[in-house]
Parts: sequence; C-alpha cells; structure tokens
Amino acid sequence: MYLEELVSYPAHSLIEQSHCATRAKTATNGDGFGIAWYGDHPEPGRYRDILPAWSDCNLRSLARQIRSPLFLAHVRAATHGATRRDNCHPFVNGRWSFMHNGQISGFDRIRRRMEAILSDELFHARTGTTDSELLFLLALEFGLDQNPQGAIARAIATVERLSAGVSDDVLVRFTAAFSDGRSLYAVRYATDSRPPTLYAAPLGDASSYCLVSEPLNDEVDRWAEIPDGSIVVVGDAGLSVERFLPEMPAQAA
Repeated sequence: MYLEELVSYPAHSLIEQSHCATRAKTATNGDGFGIAWYGDHPEPGRYRDILPAWSDCNLRSLARQIRSPLFLAHVRAATHGATRRDNCHPFVNGRWSFMHNGQISGFDRIRRRMEAILSDELFHARTGTTDSELLFLLALEFGLDQNPQGAIARAIATVERLSAGVSDDVLVRFTAAFSDGRSLYAVRYATDSRPPTLYAAPLGDASSYCLVSEPLNDEVDRWAEIPDGSIVVVGDAGLSVERFLPEMPAQAA
C-alpha cells in the first residue's frame, strides 16, 4: 500500500484531520506530524516535522512514493513538550515505533520518578520532553520486546501509582498504537472512561486492517469504534480485541 492511500487521498485523510478533525478532542492538530514505516530493514523509517501536515511541501510527495505493509502516522496537538521535531510522534527505538493521543495529569510532578525507573541506556535514548515518549520508554523497560500487552499494562499502572502518590485526582488518557514491524497493537484506555477515539476497519480484501482516531471516509457502517478498556492486535491471524486493564506484576506491586 502507498502511504497516500491513507495519509492524503481519503476524504478524511490524516492531512485533512490535521486542520479539521471531527471526532478527536482537538479539531486542529497543527503542532507537527510524523510517519514511521517498515520496509526491507527491521528498523522503521521515519519522517517528522514541526510544520502542520497540511503545509508541509514534502509530505504528499513522500506519501505518493513510499509503499509499506505497515506504517504509523500521527498529527500532533501538543499537551506536554514544546513544538519541536523530537517531540513529534511516532517515536522509534530499535524495531519499535510508538504514537499516542492523550495526557497524564500532573506529568511534571511525576516525570522525574518515571525517568528514575529507566535503565541508563533507555534514559539516554530519550530525545524529547513529552509524556508520550517517556511512556514508550517505560514500556520498553518493562519488556515490550517479550510481552507487548503486559509491558504497556505495567507502564500505565506505574503512571497511575506515581500519580496517586502526588495527587488525589489521577487522570490518565491513553490511546496509542505501536508496532515491531510484524504486528500492530493499539490500546484505548482512560481512568475517567473518556479516552481519545479509536476506530478499526478492514482494508481491501479484509486481510489487512486500518486503525485510526477517526474514520477516513463517510462509510459509517464500515468503521467499528474500539471500546474503552481494550487492546487491539493486528497480525497474521487477523484482528483481535481483548480487555485491557493496567496491572503490576505481583512481585513489583
């Protein structure tokens, strides 16, 4: 698939959503954008910039030429972190790519505690200042390579525990997609039951799937909204949706 088939061509493409999103919390997402895609190498390629997606003169040209069986694309409305290239999603580390919509309330009060959990290697891998990148690195620390679902569940549980230590009002909203180039994962979860949106639909002959924050066209019956508290896995066996709850291993609780 060429990236333009989702990034620029549909009626509600990623570029269209950058200045006129209809389902997302923020209608305008003009604080940068990024795409990560998988090809002949295990590690993803990536292109990011601080320009709004609608005004980047290179994005349409790149999307028209790049083909990939699996890619992530994101437009940003900043909540934490300045508008700069290394704060734009997707984030990558090794073969993993990650992007996130949502927020951690009181992030500035727990950021140092989150950083202290990281190994030296992962701490120094951080290039930006967002809560999203730090969540990604926490998941890597907790074994994303070995157990993606468990690592994400532990990362969110850790953030909730740290937040509860500094505030009586814990708010985590987490809708994220991440991939190792073989499978695509997505989680929709929030402590207040108001997570950012997530939809799924089959592509073409239904052997592949698209996960998006809002439908790419007006074929309403084609798009299924993923419920709050869910993890989606897209792999060789197709698409599966399971219950997602943050949890800590017994020995780490």
